[in-house]
Amino acid sequence: MADRDPSRAPSHPTTPLHPMSVPADEAADRCREFHRVMDQRRTVRDYSTRPLPEGVLEWAVRTAATAPSGAHVQPWRFVVVTDPERKRRLREAAEAEEREFYAHRASEEWLAALAPIGTDWRKPFLEDAPAVIVVFEVHKGPNSPRPYYTKESVGIAVGFLLSALHQAGLATLTHTPSPMRFLNEVCDRPPEERAAYVIPVGYPAEDARVPDLERKPLDEVMVRL
Repeated sequence: MADRDPSRAPSHPTTPLHPMSVPADEAADRCREFHRVMDQRRTVRDYSTRPLPEGVLEWAVRTAATAPSGAHVQPWRFVVVTDPERKRRLREAAEAEEREFYAHRASEEWLAALAPIGTDWRKPFLEDAPAVIVVFEVHKGPNSPRPYYTKESVGIAVGFLLSALHQAGLATLTHTPSPMRFLNEVCDRPPEERAAYVIPVGYPAEDARVPDLERKPLDEVMVRL
């Protein structure tokens, strides 16, 4: 291999890349198997009280924190709520916002879009699920730098989180009450942190049911140029 041009050497610290080694003839099969597993993922609103396996939340959050982020600032905080009293407070505050949303803030078009999913202001899953992960965007503050592409970075991390939890056989839901400022008080977070997602985590209840929905086919979501 030719020597690297010294004039193009990066000025920042680097480390050798150790990429995954996947034989070319296995690549599509691995993607297909990952799709098979993820295609079973559904948003769940009915949870069992069955306890979570030890360590699963920590490993899922570690996985989420491997996501790429703008300027590698990693502008996220994952607050894991398991205390029953705190979950009760979270539910009460969220339902107060949701009652206002469904009664006054949501447009008729928005409510029509939600109708096939069957949602309303009631959020019992915030108490029923054994854990709730509240994901915060971390903005500039006394101990945090200015982030870049914050929403995009946190959104990717949440995708990693949902995937990791699904791989562990757990159910999740992405709840986004609006406004969310009450979550700073419930979760004891400073003002530079802004809540973005509320994610109940647990095993589905034995009688859990989900909306009968279909995902768009590949030719509607992928374009080749």
